[in-house]
Amino acid sequence: MPPKVRVRFAPSPTGYLHIGGARTALFNWLFARHHHGTFILRIEDTDQQRSTDEALAAIIDGLKWLGIDWDEGPGVGGEYGPYNQMARLEIYQREAKRLLASEAVYKCFCTPEELEKMREKAREQKVAPRYDGRCRSLSPTEVAEREAKGDPFVLRFRVPSGTTTFEDMVRGPITFENVEIDDLIILRSDGTPTYNFSVSVDDETMKITHVIRGEDHISNTPKQILLLRAMGVEPPEYGHVSLIMGEDGARLSKRHGATAVGAYEDLGYLPEAMFNFLALLGWSPKDNREIMTWQEMVRDFDIQNVAGTAAIFNPKKLEWMNGMYIRALSDEELAERFAPFLIKAGLMTEGGIASHREWLIKLAHATKERLHLLTDIVPYSDFFFRDIESYPEKDVKKHWSKPAVVTHLTALADILKDCEPFEAQTIEARCHEYIEREGIKLGDLVHPARLALTGKTVGPGFYETVELLGRERCLSRLRKALVHTQGHKQ
Repeated sequence: MPPKVRVRFAPSPTGYLHIGGARTALFNWLFARHHHGTFILRIEDTDQQRSTDEALAAIIDGLKWLGIDWDEGPGVGGEYGPYNQMARLEIYQREAKRLLASEAVYKCFCTPEELEKMREKAREQKVAPRYDGRCRSLSPTEVAEREAKGDPFVLRFRVPSGTTTFEDMVRGPITFENVEIDDLIILRSDGTPTYNFSVSVDDETMKITHVIRGEDHISNTPKQILLLRAMGVEPPEYGHVSLIMGEDGARLSKRHGATAVGAYEDLGYLPEAMFNFLALLGWSPKDNREIMTWQEMVRDFDIQNVAGTAAIFNPKKLEWMNGMYIRALSDEELAERFAPFLIKAGLMTEGGIASHREWLIKLAHATKERLHLLTDIVPYSDFFFRDIESYPEKDVKKHWSKPAVVTHLTALADILKDCEPFEAQTIEARCHEYIEREGIKLGDLVHPARLALTGKTVGPGFYETVELLGRERCLSRLRKALVHTQGHKQ
């Protein structure tokens, strides 16, 4: 019976959770959940100069916002911890000593000046710089003499001859010539581990069975395989997913728009929409569905169906998908989701949200079909909370230039004065009676009236807007509009 699936997402807390990292975490999470395995969050924080608590918090918040939970890791614990590398230094040093005793690694005393000369020589010869192996064959006596003098040293891995081949779960067989792999440093002179060594030790001690990561790690894989075999363990299976590109074919970067997951939360995207969108960046179910629940994705996810070609980040598709998810929400859910954005825009307070719940649910119903982002609620509703200071000149010319406008706005005011109940359906019926009686088009009444009531030409459904504004505000705004149009005072 194969071992239980154990996968990990191992970010460095040197920056925010970006789209590529989130997609990697998501693929690992889906793989673990599909196979009823374990998903581990491991923090690779050995770069202490660049690692920050703020970045770590942003990574954790981003994962939680997406709905990606972990079975072992920070805040959860687990039997294979600790789960941040700086707390595991003794483990790396212990493993390094074991490798040194087996002669899989050796002490290298080369100075920075000597290493720079090697690089200079490589540049002159127009070849890739590499370590020339001069400390590989130092005798025990020579090593002891250098140590006695207090010469600093690093530990280098003795890369064996031959080839290293692995079966990539996404790309098929990949082979490296070992002669092209440098004798990599595994432990620095200060006792801290290098990336490939710490990752290899962590994967071994945490019993990782599958590693799913970006294709930029392919060149690290043979190094980690060789290190793991030197430790006496079989390496996990590896799968390298393609990088995410912008629509121009360049690697996704800030010039393509937001790249941090937290920015999408601030922009008003729903986490379930982002989850769905990220899952389809490189993977798709066989029937090409696009809108799926996370349960469906867990059921259908297959690493074999992940494409080896670049995934294209299409912001318009993400916005479309977000709109689809918004429209799938109940009015109550949507009101709850967009409430924080009304508060952030200064349109409502937390107390106001609590005391106007039913009104907000009606607002959600009125705006749902028009929202692509939760932040869209602000321009679609700000006129409910603020007085209209002015009207756009181009809209005034377009909708208020006809003489009949005064008649229509006055008639609407008369309708609203005694309309009972003051609800969208009743208001619509009364307005249609007027339109039919006067033989005018719907737009002859609605377009000038919308500008009068909202200061805008687009917004929620007109009759729902009237109901949400309430009788007194509607009448007040109509009076103001009539003064503006003809100088009349009603």
